[in-house]
Amino acid sequence: MYTVTLKSTGRRFDVAAGETVLEAAQRAGIALPYSCRAGVCGSCKATLLAGRCEYPRNPPLALDADERAHHAVLLCQAEPASDLLLEAREVASVEDIARRQLSVRVAEKHALAPDVTGLHLQPVDGEPRLQWLPGQYLDVLLDDGRRRPFSIANGPQADGSIELHVRHVAGGGFTSHVAGGLAVGETLRIEAPLGTFVAREDSERPMIFVAGGTGIAPVKAIVEHFIELGTRRAMDVYWGVRRAADLYLLPQIGQWQRQARQLRFHAVLSEEGCASGLRVGLAHDAVLADHADLSAHDVYMSGPPAMIEVARHRFVAAGLPEARLYYDSFDYAPDVLAQIIAARAGIHP
Repeated sequence: MYTVTLKSTGRRFDVAAGETVLEAAQRAGIALPYSCRAGVCGSCKATLLAGRCEYPRNPPLALDADERAHHAVLLCQAEPASDLLLEAREVASVEDIARRQLSVRVAEKHALAPDVTGLHLQPVDGEPRLQWLPGQYLDVLLDDGRRRPFSIANGPQADGSIELHVRHVAGGGFTSHVAGGLAVGETLRIEAPLGTFVAREDSERPMIFVAGGTGIAPVKAIVEHFIELGTRRAMDVYWGVRRAADLYLLPQIGQWQRQARQLRFHAVLSEEGCASGLRVGLAHDAVLADHADLSAHDVYMSGPPAMIEVARHRFVAAGLPEARLYYDSFDYAPDVLAQIIAARAGIHP
């Protein structure tokens, strides 16, 4: 067993053999940033000041050569080979909310876009209401032991309702079930809350939100939280989708703009933008076209891993301090992720 010390706060915790730093921190009640839990997204990146780590599970795919040279480590995969001294961000706001498993029923189901289904879930009778922070996600627990993660698209509600935006993935068994056979009244088993993509309220800086596809779900929850707080901070929301038909939240976004005059919305289409009269391109390119210098901003970003990987490097190059970049890289299912990691490593089954 080795001991990890966090330099900024002096907090210490032990890591057992075969345990990652992130797992040990969570066991000790210490909230360190994370998202994918698989070494792909980089959310859990920290700086190793002393000691040595190994990666026996998955390679640290999210770290480039320069980051490794500057002693960056990924806490979701790193296992200590000695005592460690780390420079790592803590997310104290999530520490007091314990994650748990519960049963929920499908209270509503409706089409949001051609390939996106909206679900409203409610705890079954006898289950206490779930507590979470806007921006967090849940895992749907399947009968065969697999998990499917989905961002929660709303903050806690008086009736306990949980809103999900589920995109149908070709060949995806569970998302195909949601799009097709899942019926109102059906029961699901979930674990929540998960993730550290939450609102940071200790700032007065202008905010930029960047969403790719259904990455708008946790952004919606965080934006609505700031509106409810009555924030006066400027908010720019960039939503990148393929086609105009994918902009399924336009009525809600219009309501945001009526409630918060300082909120500006930017739709960015990667296909058919010219035909629709809307902006064409990629969301992160649009951000940089409008904000060449990001040094005075806080940035929240949610979407596919490829978008996150490119955008985070470009935003930092544009002056954004990495400590003020908060992002949620949509998790791959573990069984799908294993195939991706093998392909990247040149391993063929």
